[in-house]
Amino acid sequence: MNSKHNMSRRHFFKVAGGAAVASGVVLAACNNKDEANTSGAISEADVPKDRMTYRINPNTGDRVSLLGYGMMRLPVVGGKTAPPDAPIDQELVNKEIDFALEHGVNYIDTSPAYCQGRSEKATGIALSRHPRDKYFIATKLSNFSPDTWPLEEGQKMFYNSLKELQVDYVDYMLLHAVGMGENGPEEFDHRYAENGLLDWLVEQKEAGKIRNLGFSYHGDISVFDTLLQWHDEGDYHWDFVQIELNYLDWKHANEINKDNTNAEYLYNELKKRGIPAIIMEPLLGGRLANLPDAIVTDMKRRDPNSSVASWAFRYAGTPDGVLTVLSGMTYMDHLMENIITYAPLKPISEEEDKFLEQVANTLAALPLVPCNSCQYCMPCPYGIDIPAIFTHYNKCIKEGNLIESESDDSYKRARKIFLVGYDRSVPKLRQANHCIACRQCVSHCPQEIDIPKELKHIDDFAEQLKQSDRKD
Repeated sequence: MNSKHNMSRRHFFKVAGGAAVASGVVLAACNNKDEANTSGAISEADVPKDRMTYRINPNTGDRVSLLGYGMMRLPVVGGKTAPPDAPIDQELVNKEIDFALEHGVNYIDTSPAYCQGRSEKATGIALSRHPRDKYFIATKLSNFSPDTWPLEEGQKMFYNSLKELQVDYVDYMLLHAVGMGENGPEEFDHRYAENGLLDWLVEQKEAGKIRNLGFSYHGDISVFDTLLQWHDEGDYHWDFVQIELNYLDWKHANEINKDNTNAEYLYNELKKRGIPAIIMEPLLGGRLANLPDAIVTDMKRRDPNSSVASWAFRYAGTPDGVLTVLSGMTYMDHLMENIITYAPLKPISEEEDKFLEQVANTLAALPLVPCNSCQYCMPCPYGIDIPAIFTHYNKCIKEGNLIESESDDSYKRARKIFLVGYDRSVPKLRQANHCIACRQCVSHCPQEIDIPKELKHIDDFAEQLKQSDRKD
C-alpha cells in the first residue's frame, strides 16, 4: 500500500482546516422506538413471501432487498416497559430474523455500539442458524472514543465484529458516522486517516474480509465532499454510502438545522458517481409517522388503506440509486407492515411527490426540536429522559396544544393537555428541570441540537403553565 492516509490528511486540512478534536460519541440505543408503519394489526398470512422489491449492487451484483433490517433497536426481556439495559430477548430476535429472511429481507445492519454493545452478538446468534449466502451483513467501525483511535484498537474492533457475528467476512463495512463532532475533518483524521486504519480496511477488502467498503455520513459537509473527492481521484473507492433521506430532509434538513445537509444534495452527489445509497432515518426517528391531524386526514383521503409511515418508506425507496432502506423494527408487527410496503414497492408518483413536498413545507414551518429519538444522547448522567421530553413537546406543537397566550380561548385546555401529558410521558425526576447544563449530551447529537438550551426553554414553558394553573 502507498501512504494514502498521509495524502488524505493534506486533503482534509486543505479543504476544511484544522481545529480541536471533538469528544467521542456513544451509540447505545436498544430502546423500543421503531421506524415501522402503524396502520393497524395484521396477520402473518397477510405478508407475501415472494414479492419483495430488490435492487442490484453495481459493484458486486448483490441482489439486495429494498427493505433493510436495522438491528439498533432490539426487543428486550420485559417488553416496552423494561429498562434500556434489560437483556435482549434472543428468542424474539431469532423469530424476527427467521421471518425476515423467509419473506425476502436479506440486508441486516448492526454495529459494535448498538444496544450497549450487544447487538452484534444477538445478530450473530440469529443469523448463524441460516446459510451464509442467504443474507448480507453490514456492520461498522464505531471508534468514537479517543481510546479506540489507535490502529490496533480499530483492528481489534473489526476482528471482534467477525467473532460476534460468527462470520469470516463482512458484506458491507462502514466507517461509522463520519462528519460528526465539533470538528468533523479533524476527528476523521484521528479515527481513520493518520492512524492508517482506512488503508488497513482497504487491505482487508483486498483479502476478502470485506466485500463492500463505505461510510455513513452525519454532519460536516466538508467531510462528505472530501471523501467523494478521494473517490473521484482514485485514492479510495467507495462501494456505497449511507445517508439520511426522507421527504422532510430532501429540501429542509439545512433549514431545520444549519449543520445538516439536504438529502437532495447528498443523493445527487452519489447518483452522478454511480455510488449506491443506503438510506437511514426514513421516518426521522418516527416523526414522519406522527404527523398533524390535518396532514393525516389528507393522506388517508388519498390512500385510505395505507399507513402514514408507509408514505415515508415509499418515498425513501423510490429513487433508483437507493440500494436499501433501513428500518429499526423492534417487534413482529413492525416487520410485517414494512415488508408489505416493499413487497412490492409502489413508487411515489409525480403527483404524490408534489403532495409530499407540500407536507414537508408545512412541517418545516413548525417550531419543532429536530430530535430523531436516536438515543445517542442517552444515558444522561442526571437521569433526564431527553428524547421523551422532546417527543412530548413536538407532539403538542403538531397537535396545536402549545399556546402561550393566556388570552387565547384554547389556552386552559392546551395547558392541561401539555402538563398532564408531560407527567405521563416523562417521570418527574427525569424532566427538563433537572438539567444542570453539563453539555455532555451536546457532542453526541447527530442533529447538532443545543440540548441544554432546548431543555431550559421547555422547562421555562412548563413552569409558566404551572404558575398560570396556580392562579386559577
